[in-house]
Amino acid sequence: MLEILECKDIEKYSHILNNIKTDGKLHVVEAFNKNNVIGYGIYAYNLEVVEIFDFDDGGDLYLGDGIIRSILFKACLKGIDDAVFKINNSDKISKLEKLNFVKGDNKVLNSINDFMNSCKNCKKID
Repeated sequence: MLEILECKDIEKYSHILNNIKTDGKLHVVEAFNKNNVIGYGIYAYNLEVVEIFDFDDGGDLYLGDGIIRSILFKACLKGIDDAVFKINNSDKISKLEKLNFVKGDNKVLNSINDFMNSCKNCKKID
């Protein structure tokens, strides 16, 4: 069963975290399947936005979607309604575009609530 949970020991991601510059406190969510970590997402809450720095979905587009949506949902629970994707990897940006999180050079998602509510109209991704 897939679970996406907040990582309590983010030190195991220090090789990535040490290269991130933010004023916010870094957080990590991990995706688990049968107690095995199969993906992660790295983010921080900063002022009025959630900054998303990295994710790994092990090549599973739908898992990547779930990881990013989990981060966005956690931001909503904190009263944050905007997201900024600070990801420089072109393959990951392509995935985010395919999933409609970003469009072209625009790496800002205005209104997480509107985005999440638009899922009623989502189509299957090929």
